[in-house]
Amino acid sequence: MVNSRDKGARGEREAAAELNSIFGTSARRGQQYKGSPESPDVAEFIDGVHIEVKRVERFNLYDALEQAERDSGPLDVPVVMHRKSRKDWVFVVKTRDMLRFMDMYDEARKKSLEEGKPQED
Repeated sequence: MVNSRDKGARGEREAAAELNSIFGTSARRGQQYKGSPESPDVAEFIDGVHIEVKRVERFNLYDALEQAERDSGPLDVPVVMHRKSRKDWVFVVKTRDMLRFMDMYDEARKKSLEEGKPQED
C-alpha cells in the first residue's frame, strides 16, 4: 500500500513536471499543495482543467476518465494522464472537450503573457 501510494505521488510529480516542460506552466502535485485527499492530482496547471494521473502498468482508460469526471467540477475539462514504466506520458481528453481545453489553454497563456510570465509554445 505504501509503495503504491509513493509511486502515485511520484507519478503526480512527474506528470506536473511534464506539463510544465510542455506548456510552461507552474503545475504541482495537488494533494501536496492543496492539502486534502480530494485535491486534484495536479494543481495550478490551467484553471478549469482537472487532471487525473495514473502511473500504473495495467490501465483502464474509461475507468480513469469516469474518475476524472466524478472528481472534476461541473465546468471543468476532465483529463487523464497515464504512463507505464519505460513509456512516454499520454494526455487524454474526450473529443467533445478538446475545444474547451484549447480555449482554456489560450486564455491561461494570454493571462500569463499579460502578467509578464511568458509560456513556451
